[in-house]
Amino acid sequence: MKDILDRIEQKLAVLTPDSVELIDDSDKHAGHEGAKGGGGHFQLIIVSPQFEGKSSQARHRLIHGALGDMLEREIHALSIKAYTPDEI
Repeated sequence: MKDILDRIEQKLAVLTPDSVELIDDSDKHAGHEGAKGGGGHFQLIIVSPQFEGKSSQARHRLIHGALGDMLEREIHALSIKAYTPDEI
C-alpha cells in the first residue's frame, strides 16, 4: 500500500500543496465490497494555495482531476479535507 500512497502524493504535487496528510483506512474496511477489488480507503488532508477562492466542490474536482484513473482502481473511497493556507 506504501507505493499507492506515494503515487497519490506524486499526483497531488500538481496542486503545489503546502502539506499533504494521507491516512490509509483500508484495514478498517476488510470484507467491504470495494475492498474486495483491491481499492483502498483513504483520508486526505491537503493544504494548497490553489484552493483560494474556490468552493469545496471545486477543490474536490481539482483533487479528483489530479488523481485521475487512480480513483477507478487503487482508490475505492477518499475522504477529503481541502484547505487554503489561510484556513489553517
